[in-house]
Amino acid sequence: MTERLSWDQYFMTITRQVAERSTCERAKVGAVIVRERNILTTGYNGAPAGQPHCTEVGCLIYESKTPTGEIEQNCYRTIHAEINAIAQAAKNGTNISGADIYVTHTPCIHCLKVLVNTGIRRIFYEKAYKLHTVQELLASAQVELQQVEL
Repeated sequence: MTERLSWDQYFMTITRQVAERSTCERAKVGAVIVRERNILTTGYNGAPAGQPHCTEVGCLIYESKTPTGEIEQNCYRTIHAEINAIAQAAKNGTNISGADIYVTHTPCIHCLKVLVNTGIRRIFYEKAYKLHTVQELLASAQVELQQVEL
């Protein structure tokens, strides 16, 4: 008999599956918002509903510079998985304050700011992504970041 998954591993596994719906050609990211071991909403990165996806018409990449001078690339077409999960909660009238989020990758600084403002209390992730860009905000925010090993 195989060992049973922990709750964190269980939700992270689901997050991986959600990411498979992604239409981003650069990274498949999935997010699952959970409260008391119940899934409230999910999201993956892709274009807004009814709009063409990167897999259909290509990416719209732009570059910006961080305050430290680092060049970042982002896509105008794509909404991040965390924001899509939050949008689904808002659309359906689901309160996510005090909930946890499971994400395949650590959130970018923009998603982290929104997660802090929505009252998410813990962020679980599988893969680290540009952790150095969110350290300052994490140090002062009332949110916990924790890696889940699968």
